[in-house]
Amino acid sequence: MAMSDRLLNAWYAGHPALKLLQPLEWLYRRVVRRKRERFLAGEGEIYQSPVPLIVVGNITVGGTGKTPLILWLIEHCQRAGLRVGVVSRGYGAKPPQLPWRVEASHSAEVAGDEPLLIVQRSGVPLMIDPDRSRAVQALLASETLDLILSDDGLQHYRLARDLELVLIDAARGLGNGHCLPAGPLREPIERLQSVDALLYNGAGVDRDDGFAFRLLPSALVNLQSGERKPVDHFPVGQRIHAVAGIGNPQRFFKTLETLHWLALPHAFADHAPYSAEVLNFTPALPLVMTEKDAVKCRAFARPDWWYLAVDAVPSPAFIAWFDTQLMRLLPARLLP
Repeated sequence: MAMSDRLLNAWYAGHPALKLLQPLEWLYRRVVRRKRERFLAGEGEIYQSPVPLIVVGNITVGGTGKTPLILWLIEHCQRAGLRVGVVSRGYGAKPPQLPWRVEASHSAEVAGDEPLLIVQRSGVPLMIDPDRSRAVQALLASETLDLILSDDGLQHYRLARDLELVLIDAARGLGNGHCLPAGPLREPIERLQSVDALLYNGAGVDRDDGFAFRLLPSALVNLQSGERKPVDHFPVGQRIHAVAGIGNPQRFFKTLETLHWLALPHAFADHAPYSAEVLNFTPALPLVMTEKDAVKCRAFARPDWWYLAVDAVPSPAFIAWFDTQLMRLLPARLLP
């Protein structure tokens, strides 16, 4: 197990040795609190987009289902006739220049796995740049848009925002409640009091402090041919190799259990690079991976490699709330 994985497990399971990191946590808290105070006071360069901007982020390290929810938001807004764009840091991307417009034909090495997934699935205009303010300006210079979604960026305080949606893993919660490096929090827990909505991934029902949403498997997609099969394509008890290089691989493996397959799990670090040699497992079995992993493996995929497409399903209460926010943020002429 990699050091990063051991630390992640300690944050969420609890470990007494983490107390040794509390002095560093206090220093980290001071830095992030000061950044937040400067933002609220309007100090420094803060870019205000001329169109509404919605941040979809989290305050924890580790996966919370952000990309599937962003895809749902894109599709929901597009169904309403809105022209939507996305900006992203592009973690791990190595583009020739910044900002960089991601196209579906790009490689994951150039574009980053999550931005490429979003573009290939939705066709939305998407710009990557660690400086998200610069990404927004470049996107607006090339596209006429009604709304922009920021993939993560909750802590990117050089960018003003009109709405903040924060995702939390319903099973893991906020871990031990401590900030980095003593815990998984990017900002203190009290930061949640100032966001516009909390969404709990995996919650069965809405909570007093937030909305529920689930990730539901929708199809098996062959990496070589693009052929889509229903999720019951494999019979109950089918043995498979399962690959997940995401923030919370166990969530993916548990999803496969609900489909009643016998998965041999292979967990990789978030955003891990792959090769045919790395994924050469024995015994020879069908391989099922996440869609985020698939964008990095198509070039060397074998005929029996598949990815499991999942769709975010927010609660009806969230959908109603979000539509109300759109009515508030957008001119009436843009809405049906």
